[in-house]
This record gives sequence, structure tokens and C-alpha cells, in this order.
Amino acid sequence: MKNVAIFASGSGSNAKEIIHFFDDHAHIKISLIVTNKRDAGVLNIAKDASIPFTIITEDDIYHTESLIVKLKERNIDLIVLAGFLWLMPMNILNAFPDKILNIHPSILPKYGGKGMYGHHVHKAVKANHEKETGITIHIVNEKYDEGNIIFQKKCRINDDMSSEDIANSVLKLEHKYYSRKIEEYLNNIKA
Repeated sequence: MKNVAIFASGSGSNAKEIIHFFDDHAHIKISLIVTNKRDAGVLNIAKDASIPFTIITEDDIYHTESLIVKLKERNIDLIVLAGFLWLMPMNILNAFPDKILNIHPSILPKYGGKGMYGHHVHKAVKANHEKETGITIHIVNEKYDEGNIIFQKKCRINDDMSSEDIANSVLKLEHKYYSRKIEEYLNNIKA
């Protein structure tokens, strides 16, 4: 059995889709939810799914090894970022080399980097009158949104679409593809 930890900072809609996708999976289990916010909606999703969770501080991730210890205790094979907004520090990247995935709501390298997440991305896409946007799934490195890309999927944008309409189109792609690509990636990496 391969164990996945989901890191999320917000409502957890992607986390919910991932949990549902891997529910009763023969070889992959969502074993831990990690959040940096005490009021994150993802905590309710973890509770409803009876998945253990932990709430971390900046000290836990940036100044101690406590988070790595928790992840190792649960035999985590892959970390999946699902709306987690903190930059991964080198100690975690070194502990999980090429074993941290992120999904970004644009076709990278466009609209990536610090501060470019969620509605900020969709507003920028709309403001620049882009004709398409989409999702990028990539391996996490020490810089925001610059890791090796493993998958991209585009969707068209009409002139009459609002940034909220764009966000909804992108979210549909995220929900459709992220879990599948996690499964494929796990099936191709060594534990």
C-alpha cells in the first residue's frame, strides 16, 4: 500500500475529490491531511472521511524536523499539494525527492510564481484577455511553480466569461485530472 499525505490551506475541494477517488483503492491510501490553518475547510473533510490530520505551524515546517518525523511515521510515499500556499523548504524536499506534487490553475510558466494562486491567477488571465487557460501538475522544487511539469490540460476562454467562470472551468479540469495523475505517478515511482 502506498500512502499519500495531502497538504491544503483552504476549503479542500481538490482534497475531497482525491479522497473520494482513492476511497477503497487497492494500492493507494490517503493517510494524512496536513494544514496550516486551524479553520481550513479541509479539516471537516478529513473528519468526515476519518482521515488523520495535523495542523502545522511555521516552526513545524521551516525550523524543525517535526513534520518530517510525522510524515515518516505514517510511511508517506507521496505528498500532494492541494491549495497549500507555503513554499516547501529544502529539508522536506530532500526527505521526499521528486515525491511532492502540486496542481496550479494555469498553463505554466504563465501566471506562476509567488502570489499567483486561485482567484489571483484567474483575474490576471481575464485581465490579459487570454483565449485559453488550464491546469499544470508539476513536481515541487524550491521555487514556486518551477518544478518539472508532468501534465497540462487546456480549456478555452470566451470573451464573455468572468474570472469566476474561468475559475469554475479550471476547477472542473483539476477535479477530472489531478487524482488520475497522482495514481499514474505513484504507479511509476519507487517507494
